[in-house]
Amino acid sequence: MAFEPPRRLVRALGETAPNGDDWLEKLPEAARQAVSLRGLTVERVQVPGGRSSLVVLVRCADGTPAVLKLAPPRSRPEAERAALAHWGGLGAVLLLEGPVTEGVLLLERLHPDVSVRSLPEAKALLEAAGTLRRLWVEPPGDGDDAGGRVFETVAERTGRQAEAMRASADAEVVPLVDAALTARAELLAAPPEHRLLHGTFRQSKVLSGERMPWLAVGPDPVVGECAFDLARLVRDRVEDLIASPSGAATTRRRVKRLAESLEVDQERLRGWTLFRAVESGLRARRVGRARDAELLLEFAGWL
Repeated sequence: MAFEPPRRLVRALGETAPNGDDWLEKLPEAARQAVSLRGLTVERVQVPGGRSSLVVLVRCADGTPAVLKLAPPRSRPEAERAALAHWGGLGAVLLLEGPVTEGVLLLERLHPDVSVRSLPEAKALLEAAGTLRRLWVEPPGDGDDAGGRVFETVAERTGRQAEAMRASADAEVVPLVDAALTARAELLAAPPEHRLLHGTFRQSKVLSGERMPWLAVGPDPVVGECAFDLARLVRDRVEDLIASPSGAATTRRRVKRLAESLEVDQERLRGWTLFRAVESGLRARRVGRARDAELLLEFAGWL
């Protein structure tokens, strides 16, 4: 079978590595080797698929449906492997046993076309938040072979992001950037807890399963406070919020409701939501996604 990378993946990787790399060129052969090594039967490549990995629907030698995922090093697949192993299927997709190959994960098969985003908005937020709560566990200890320093901290990840934000801020967005960076500094001064976080959680990252109704997929794990993880969920369906005449008020109610339902400090959630929205908006500007940038920065202005 030809393992042609979906156009969505090619486009997204082109945004993060404008000069290209050889991972995409080597991908078809890497996929063939991964399938052969594990004795898998290929059904199809998932399309449109993700923005950071090739996802192939397969069956194991015993007929069990599964997913083969191949990701480039910059997507931190080994951190994903460590997080999934630590969660052990509680709230997240199950990592299946098999040969350990760098950048290759064999996962339980969920329903890839059914996410909580298919539910009405209020129900979707409720189900997504309940799934996220189960992921907030103590991270592996520093000496634990399953993880430890495999995971970035929130301070480390947002530190890199803050540098890029300062470098790309023009006069139009300087007030928002200053507010976001001030919020980050205040939030990092006294984090209330130290948990393993999903890192890139949103409604589309929660898929329907057989073992449990809803399970999280595609983590980019990080260690820090829970409000950081919840912040990305606040702006889900941002295009609908912006289109609504009551979008700003709805956003503030959403912050309050999510903070209360997951026992997170409301002001800390608002601060991380601001930082993450501004960071995402500026990143969208840098890669030429002007409409996304406009939506995100307008949303950030409501906070």
